[in-house]
Amino acid sequence: MINFLIQHIWFIPLYGLLGAIFSLPWALGFIRKTGPRPAAYLNILMTLLSFFHGSIIFFNIGNFPSQSVVFPWFSIAELDLSLAIEISPVSSGALELVTIISLLAQIFAMGYMEKDWSLARFFGLMGFFEAALGGIAISDSLLLSYGLLELLTLSTYLLVGFWYAQPLVVTAARDAFLTKRVGDILLLMGIVALSSDGAGLSFSQLKEWAENPSVSGLTATLIGLALIAGPTGKCAQFPLNLWLDEGMEGPNPASIMRNSIVVSAGAYVLIKLEPVFTLSPVASHTLVVIGAISAIGGSLIALAQIDLKRTFSHSTSAYLGLVFIAVGLGHVDIAFLILFCHGVAKALLFMSAGSIILTTSCQNITEMGGIWSKMPSTTLAYMTGSAGIIALLPSGMLITFHRWFNGSLEVSWWLLGILLLVNLINALNFTRVFRTVFLGKTQPKTRRAPEIPWQLAIPMVSLTIITLLAPILPFDYSLWLSPNAPILNNTAMVVSYALPLIIASGLLGCVIGFLIPLRKGFYRPVEKSVRVIQDLLAYDFYLDKIYQFTVVAFVSNLAKFTTWCDRYIIDGVVNLISLVTIFGGNTLKYNTSGQSQFYILTIIVGVVLLMWSILSGQWNNILNYWGSF
Repeated sequence: MINFLIQHIWFIPLYGLLGAIFSLPWALGFIRKTGPRPAAYLNILMTLLSFFHGSIIFFNIGNFPSQSVVFPWFSIAELDLSLAIEISPVSSGALELVTIISLLAQIFAMGYMEKDWSLARFFGLMGFFEAALGGIAISDSLLLSYGLLELLTLSTYLLVGFWYAQPLVVTAARDAFLTKRVGDILLLMGIVALSSDGAGLSFSQLKEWAENPSVSGLTATLIGLALIAGPTGKCAQFPLNLWLDEGMEGPNPASIMRNSIVVSAGAYVLIKLEPVFTLSPVASHTLVVIGAISAIGGSLIALAQIDLKRTFSHSTSAYLGLVFIAVGLGHVDIAFLILFCHGVAKALLFMSAGSIILTTSCQNITEMGGIWSKMPSTTLAYMTGSAGIIALLPSGMLITFHRWFNGSLEVSWWLLGILLLVNLINALNFTRVFRTVFLGKTQPKTRRAPEIPWQLAIPMVSLTIITLLAPILPFDYSLWLSPNAPILNNTAMVVSYALPLIIASGLLGCVIGFLIPLRKGFYRPVEKSVRVIQDLLAYDFYLDKIYQFTVVAFVSNLAKFTTWCDRYIIDGVVNLISLVTIFGGNTLKYNTSGQSQFYILTIIVGVVLLMWSILSGQWNNILNYWGSF
């Protein structure tokens, strides 16, 4: 029985798809008498089945060898397009993370969106979301992963634009979709280049191909950069990082998944492509640069946000930036651990944020305060999630950072500096939010803030326990190390100082967060220099303005130029020909006298002119021929 379930691991993503299909009668309005809640129950039931199926595989996969199940799709000449499914501890672990967070997010949504008139449509989209994520988790085919990433982009667009009656929501959904499409196009170009260069399109074949590549250094660099572009957009990395901030316009239960496992899906594909990046130092260094800019920049931007969800979304880009750095350095197991620990803790943070938003009907942290005594469970969840992310407690992230610097991998001081800076800034940000929202005096919008109902409490408490137990969970991702990954280096000088410095950076950030002055209401500082810095961070380093005056302006002017060419050149030539035809026809109609001798004369004149044009060219050739003698 267990062997049967393992061999049919590919059916787990279909549970979510079936739930989405079962929701259609309610989502489309065919069934109205029962209300939309049965659609939610069906989706939760299908997700529960996928969780049980995945759990059985997760706890028994160690007794079975890793294998790949191939589904032939299209084959002609030397082109063989097949869809492969991977059955291994890594894929089953990723699938287990997807199903458990999806299950908890849907239970959370039952309480959060209880009064929403389109509840059935939301749960149908969540099922579609889960199906795409589960497929990416077990995919061993780059082509299949690309198709699933496209479905993920579509579902992100639909969920961000769920409340489509609001103009700001529509704009946010459009921007999120178009931003992701930029990276998707370049990723598709990389896939086509790989297939044309003889590399297989499964991740297993890519790993073997990377050991003995048949491409030049320039080609490997271009392919690597193209493959990086897709995950850069999916993971909200610089310069395609603005969509995640605008994605906060969607419902909070969708934000729970988007900031935990959806962005991790792009990083998951990036990790599997790591052997290809080892072929080009330029590609590896690009990963490190993108990750460093995103990690530091995202952490700084979060400091100036006053929207509760946006204070957390930018830290998502920051920690995914650490994943990019780990992949660029070849530290694949560290990248997996960061994804897992960050995904669980960030889902918990967004659940606590959703609880506060549902209770207070407010997202502006400057209008909050004194919630800790009214919502103790939410306060505990926030403290656990934030401490788990900044490596303050003996949590999974602290164990991950310790492993990164304990001598098992060769690291540098600059990497330690980036990690300490990111940890300090995020600790400062989480402490700032904690003081503003949970401590201090009760504000008008938090005066009546009862604790959340059980539909929200059960998922939040469950994730709190998982976050605390993350350090003792068994994970071994060393099998994913590439052939060029760093080997053991117990003589690294950074070993003696890394762990205390990491803990000290988190504590220092908390201390600074408790000491800095907080402003309520009018949240702009009086000092002009400080105000400039705050605006610079609050408006994302003015990236949207930079895009507006560069990329958007270029595309807009190019569109205007092509429109002018189409209207005045292409259409002008066509209109000129039509005018010549019209005037020529109107002129010739006066020659229809009805007299045969006139028609014969016209024919003779036309033949003479035709023969003259032909013979004149031949006569010049004859003269040139005799002149050569």
